[in-house]
Amino acid sequence: MAVPKKRTGHSAQGHRRSNWKATKPEVTTCANCGQPVLAHTVCSACGYYKGKAVSIKSPDYVEAGAETKKAPKKKTTAKKAEKVEETKVVTEPAAEQTAEPVKEEKPKRTRKSTKKIEDKTEDKTEE
Repeated sequence: MAVPKKRTGHSAQGHRRSNWKATKPEVTTCANCGQPVLAHTVCSACGYYKGKAVSIKSPDYVEAGAETKKAPKKKTTAKKAEKVEETKVVTEPAAEQTAEPVKEEKPKRTRKSTKKIEDKTEDKTEE
């Protein structure tokens, strides 16, 4: 790693630091109330930004989520609609007759890996 041979003198150090200075922040006036505001920030006095109410401080503020919230529409596919109709048809006669409700049995789901294990155990018992 490079190491300087000699110390930097006070004069050279001062010349180097001469351009390292702070600048004043850009201050503009609020279009709504006229208060001084930092550029690209919401007015702390009235809550407006670019002529629009964006803060709770402003009296005209309305939450964006409250206006645009609508009830989501439920999408049903043809298969689901048929199942719903079948269940309605099945439940109506059952209500008229005081018989036990009919339960539809779902086919049992099996894994391929369990079948392979069963086949291997059968082969071992046959031998």
